[in-house]
Amino acid sequence: MKIHLQRELDALRKQVFHLCSLVEDNLALAIRTVQNPGDGQLAAVQRRDREIDELEVRLEEECLKILALYHPVAADLRYLVSVLKLNTDIERIGDLAVNIAGATRRLGDADMPPAVGDKLNLLAARSSAMLRLSLEALMDLDTARARAVLAADDEVDRLYHEMATMLQDQLARSPREANAIFCWLLAAKSLERVGDHATNIAEDTIYTVEGEIVRHGLG
Repeated sequence: MKIHLQRELDALRKQVFHLCSLVEDNLALAIRTVQNPGDGQLAAVQRRDREIDELEVRLEEECLKILALYHPVAADLRYLVSVLKLNTDIERIGDLAVNIAGATRRLGDADMPPAVGDKLNLLAARSSAMLRLSLEALMDLDTARARAVLAADDEVDRLYHEMATMLQDQLARSPREANAIFCWLLAAKSLERVGDHATNIAEDTIYTVEGEIVRHGLG
């Protein structure tokens, strides 16, 4: 029974890796769509999101099957619970990628100011790095990397608030650019939310390995 369970868990890990890779790639494509809105990548982001949704459903079904067949305990049970929670975070990150790319429909012919572009690029780099590190931590069950994700969230929050303030000032100066400013603000907020979901994944990794709940300052 234990051997069969481990085979199922190994296969599940491969599915998790594939799903996470797709989400990372789609988020990167969505960010490029905002940075270069003329490339027409929105449809590609939407197509990939549908594939992500289908994989997310299959992954949930696989977790439930393993729970029903093998009744895992201890670390194996905690891992399956974490994957089920990861599924929710991953699906929401996929939705955020669509939101980021979809906002470009409001841009019109507005050019992103260099200062806004620099801040958005930095925010995108930091939130994407958080996501990658959280996924690596889960795949390798590495709590050191998971805790590094938790530590990085404050910087992402700070960058978002700085960009929001910058855009508010620009709106006051150029109210006719409201649609474009809304697009950039939505992209920034979505990237900040990616950091939040990466934090959730890191917290679940710590729970999987150590059995410690670290949400809300607990643990």
